[in-house]
Amino acid sequence: MLHDFITENRTEIIARCRVKVAARPAPRPTPEELKHGVPLFLDQLAEILRLHTTSDPGIRNGAARHGEDLLRLGFTVGQVVQNYGDICQSITDLALDRKAPISTDEFRTLNRCLDEATANAVTEYGRQRDQRISAEGTERLGIFAHELRNLLNSAMLSFEVLKGGSVGVGGATGAILGRSLSALRDLVDRSLADARLNAGIQNLERIAMAEFLEEVEVSAAMQARARSQSLTIVRVEGDVAVEADRQILTSVAANLLQNAFKFTPPGGHVSLRSSADADRVRMEVEDECGGLPPGDPRALFLPFEQRGGDRTGLGLGLAICQRGVEASGGSLEVRNIPGTGCVFTVDLPRAAVPVESGLVETFS
Repeated sequence: MLHDFITENRTEIIARCRVKVAARPAPRPTPEELKHGVPLFLDQLAEILRLHTTSDPGIRNGAARHGEDLLRLGFTVGQVVQNYGDICQSITDLALDRKAPISTDEFRTLNRCLDEATANAVTEYGRQRDQRISAEGTERLGIFAHELRNLLNSAMLSFEVLKGGSVGVGGATGAILGRSLSALRDLVDRSLADARLNAGIQNLERIAMAEFLEEVEVSAAMQARARSQSLTIVRVEGDVAVEADRQILTSVAANLLQNAFKFTPPGGHVSLRSSADADRVRMEVEDECGGLPPGDPRALFLPFEQRGGDRTGLGLGLAICQRGVEASGGSLEVRNIPGTGCVFTVDLPRAAVPVESGLVETFS
């Protein structure tokens, strides 16, 4: 029987399938797929084949459960389809090489199992993915609304106190109003950048870094003064530019600076340095947060991740920054300075110097 053939030759089938997966141009194979994915797919297909042989009514539920498992393990739809196909082909090739006594009906059953496994797994995969996306969207909207309401309440209460005339605008109440309005602006800017990235909307343009950093400095200097902190900005010299979406790049710089101000204590120092070489342009934001908490620094870029003591905000800023930088062909990294602070580095491709068209004058 075909199920017995698969069980007896499991190691050889896995080896053959791994060769096929490794040679696959797209979707590109991953180490996890080669090491654990191939045996998983084979075991799933063997189970479905066994259930078919015994006419078990749980075939559809088993395939659906497999789809849920594959999504949880991080496999893409393309990997699901390709792996089932590669395993089926490996079984067929080995059976032909070994001249195994497998009937035409059994091969038909194998193909039917393959079709059913793929269809049900992909269907369940899509259903689980849609549920997850819907849940994440609902959670994100709920947190956004909660943060928006809190900031609006603070701003309105401060305004009501100021309107009564018993306190001055330059006092503590006025400062609360100012911070609430600034936070509302940052929240809207961040949300707009997130929406543009989700929609795949980018208006690429050539952005001169010296001019861009001058614009960033205006807002950043006000934030530093409001928090009794000092700010240093080192602008790159010369005709240095990047090709990016201005709104998204502005959001990246603003989020990194806001994050630095948020975790640097009063009296501390924040710096924004820029540099360039022939191919790359870098922006570095350094703070005095005291150093990163224990754990993998890359977790800071996960959505809703907040690892510091200050839990205000959505926890989306760094995730949006990373996506925005990567959308422009760059990378965002963080370096820990234990006991002092950390440095976030934006690395972007340098835009080519435009060729100026000259006027050609002719004489007759």
